[in-house]
Amino acid sequence: MRRWVAKKKIVSHFVEWNGLPVQSVTKAFDHAVQVAGLENDFGKVVRHTLRHTAATWLMQRGTDPWQAAGFLGMSVDVLLKTYGHHHPDYMQEAAAAITRNDRTMNVSVVNTVVDLKKRKSTREKMR
Repeated sequence: MRRWVAKKKIVSHFVEWNGLPVQSVTKAFDHAVQVAGLENDFGKVVRHTLRHTAATWLMQRGTDPWQAAGFLGMSVDVLLKTYGHHHPDYMQEAAAAITRNDRTMNVSVVNTVVDLKKRKSTREKMR
């Protein structure tokens, strides 16, 4: 912030508009939402909506989860549990596994009760 003051980017407050301090970030945000007409089209838009949007965009763009979590100030666990499904790598391993044509896979075949009964009745008919 000192650097911004030195470069005359801000005068004395962290949040300013046209060189004047913003008294309430909440009121300013609510006013911006109203002016943009977002409150009617998309339901209730709050400041936290920006956090959700940022997390979603970071995941959609394939950002490393550790870096995204650090940027957003949350744990990697919370980020992945909440927004992980937006990441392009989500379910890639599962999709690759189910479509892989691997002849060395060990697949067990289980006989059902119906199959066992059919076999038994077939054997009895042959006698």
